[in-house]
Amino acid sequence: MSLEKLKLSKRLTATMTELGYLTPKEIQRKCISRILGGQDVIAIAPEGAGKTTTYVLSTLMKLKFTDDEAPKFLILAPNEERINEIVEKFYQLSKNRDLRIIGLRAGGTMEEEIEELVAGKDIVVATPNRARAIYLKLALNLNRIQTLIIDDAEEIIKQGMQTPLRELAESCGKVQHLVFSTVEHQKLYDMIDAYLNEDYALIEVDELENKSIDTLDLFLYQLPNFTTKINLLNYLLQDKEVFQKVIVFVNSKLTAQKLSTSLFHERKEEIAILNPLFYDDFGYETTEDFMSNVQSRVLIIARENNTVVDLANIPFILQFELPNEKEEFLNHVVKNKENEDSVVLTFSTDLELPMVRKIEQAVGKRMEILELPEDLQIYNPSNDKKKKSSKEEQDDGFGGGAFHQKKESNAKTYNYGGGEKAKMTMKLKKK
Repeated sequence: MSLEKLKLSKRLTATMTELGYLTPKEIQRKCISRILGGQDVIAIAPEGAGKTTTYVLSTLMKLKFTDDEAPKFLILAPNEERINEIVEKFYQLSKNRDLRIIGLRAGGTMEEEIEELVAGKDIVVATPNRARAIYLKLALNLNRIQTLIIDDAEEIIKQGMQTPLRELAESCGKVQHLVFSTVEHQKLYDMIDAYLNEDYALIEVDELENKSIDTLDLFLYQLPNFTTKINLLNYLLQDKEVFQKVIVFVNSKLTAQKLSTSLFHERKEEIAILNPLFYDDFGYETTEDFMSNVQSRVLIIARENNTVVDLANIPFILQFELPNEKEEFLNHVVKNKENEDSVVLTFSTDLELPMVRKIEQAVGKRMEILELPEDLQIYNPSNDKKKKSSKEEQDDGFGGGAFHQKKESNAKTYNYGGGEKAKMTMKLKKK
């Protein structure tokens, strides 16, 4: 498909061609006509799929150059770095350095920004927090907004900016809404459902790298919160015949220590920590020591200060937490002669799904989603009278949100661990 099929202006088509965009990406083919037609759109696509270019081109096509002081387009992004990238993309594609656009900083004084806004801007790019703060000072006029664009929605949710975003959406009134995210989950809809027009379009683009990495078998459990992760881990570990030797990766030594005290065990040696934080916690200095002790079944490893770990002959590798960088995950799942029979189980909450997608992009294949056991106890914090505040839950990592039903297409009819050692060689591998 050629760029002409997008029905862009001749100037935009020429600019795209000059920049090396000879054919439109899938997300552009599926979204731009709907956006130009005024439809609300939720676009789910991985990094690099062309989401930013999609809404920048659409905005430039819809933009009518006037002297009106009130902005027509409000773009909400998670941080200042992203704001700068978006503004630069507008300049790059429009080839107009006089474009009436402003990127509102995430912090600092507001006087200069307010002066620029009062002078007149067509496009405003800001974090939800910054936009709300300036709006409350009566300096951001939302009465003429035509399109509200939410960029990197998953990051906005992760940073807890849903409330200011919802307030801004309500203040904009009846406008077109464009939402771009790498993942689709319930928290996304909780944030935007009240403002979407009923005929919105959900566009999903599932692009993977052409080359795949030879990894161990990768399986995924999607869970609502940290406490349910603990419940699932305890549930699986009840099957001592299958889960005889297990490595569990977490991000910090403090989490490793807390997790070790949350796991059921009959003897001290059963649950161990690699290089424990406290001297009275049972642990080992190497994975070889762990493998040599038949009494030890679970070794919890904090990625913090443990960059090189020998995982030879470890049957089960559990990624209990997702790392901040995908390379930290990939280092432990590449297949070799010493671990080729190992299986990797990843525990992910909604907020960790963006990292799951980055990992899948890097390895060039999807993780197989496993069904949660029917009798697994799902933790619901609203039923906990002693529930901590959301900030405390975020600080210590032992909290969570409400669980949502998985898509039917993601549901599987099997789970890992159920009493037969044969499952280790895995019926799952054959499915």
